[in-house]
Amino acid sequence: MKWQRTKGKGNCFTDSSPFIEGLLYASLVALSFSGAIGLTFLMLGCALEDYGVYWPLFVLIFHAISPIPHFIAKRATYDSDATSSACRELAYFFTTGIVVSAFGFPVILARVSVIKWGACGLVLAGNAVIFLTIQGFFLVFGRGDDFSWEQW
Repeated sequence: MKWQRTKGKGNCFTDSSPFIEGLLYASLVALSFSGAIGLTFLMLGCALEDYGVYWPLFVLIFHAISPIPHFIAKRATYDSDATSSACRELAYFFTTGIVVSAFGFPVILARVSVIKWGACGLVLAGNAVIFLTIQGFFLVFGRGDDFSWEQW
């Protein structure tokens, strides 16, 4: 294993270390598992016999489009050393709107009695797990190093 000495931080592994690559693969497996748990909550909110209404599945659209503003901002901004840029801030704003909409949609459906409140709770739990999984994916694989999501 290669070791790299950093100033004031002690010893750490370099990015080419097999240990770090193993941790990245393990984190990919953990993120996949947590995504499956979130989708399970979402499906339980739709498919249980007491609920039986599949309108909450429309939150999958919000899950699919939530990373798109980040992708666009990452391609549009070239200055990675800047603390903030207007494009990134706009992407954060749109992403926040998408996430809030995903949490608000099942509450509105439950409020107008399209779905039951128990189904709403399961869908909200699934939303929380899935959005935390998406955030974890970008935290682990969005650094732009040799092992990133951009290669896939």
